[in-house]
Amino acid sequence: MFSVATYNVHRCIGRDRRRDPDRVRRVLHELDARIVGLQEVESALPEEGPHLLALAQQDGFHVVSGPTLIHPGENGYGNALLLSAPPLSVRRHDLSVAGREPRGALDVTVGIDGSPLRVIVTHLGLRVDERRRQFTQLLEVLGDCRDMATVLLGDFNEWRPRTRALRDIARALTDSPSVRTYPARRPLFALDRIWVSAHLQQHAVAAHSSGWALSASDHLPLKARLELL
Repeated sequence: MFSVATYNVHRCIGRDRRRDPDRVRRVLHELDARIVGLQEVESALPEEGPHLLALAQQDGFHVVSGPTLIHPGENGYGNALLLSAPPLSVRRHDLSVAGREPRGALDVTVGIDGSPLRVIVTHLGLRVDERRRQFTQLLEVLGDCRDMATVLLGDFNEWRPRTRALRDIARALTDSPSVRTYPARRPLFALDRIWVSAHLQQHAVAAHSSGWALSASDHLPLKARLELL
């Protein structure tokens, strides 16, 4: 058994509108997960700090960045994966829709207990038509999941519980428990999801609602215990 989590860190800006990467770092310590997918995270620039990904490296995580927005002279911004072991392979997929904010998926293979595990982290768009296209692209990225244990996690911005897109992903993988994670203080919407292939079983899927988590971001992290079958 091992733990995974997904967490939209909102640029490490909390309910008090203060940017505090160390506060998010405390939440990561509480999660104690071997794999954490992050969204809305800034990539570190050496001359600036502290940055969450740099702090994660100090804590022993192997960090894989998947920035989707990069402006000259500024930090990259997008997705990232924190791993307890070095990645075996890394792919980055463009899920952008013209006229909308750039989006992407970070597709990484890592070794877990002697077996390869594919982990995909993403953050989908805000408009229904945009997400519909991105879910279709994700299904193409997933392909045939029979050959390798696969985890798909992230902020899918899909608050409607029984959409066709969610059903299509569940058919390609397995059903994902609907857990409310947004807004952090009084969660109403299950925007964050963890799906797994038939090689895995999920246990104890829950939002992490500690005192630090309630203040560190506008989302609560979602955590699951996974078992390789």
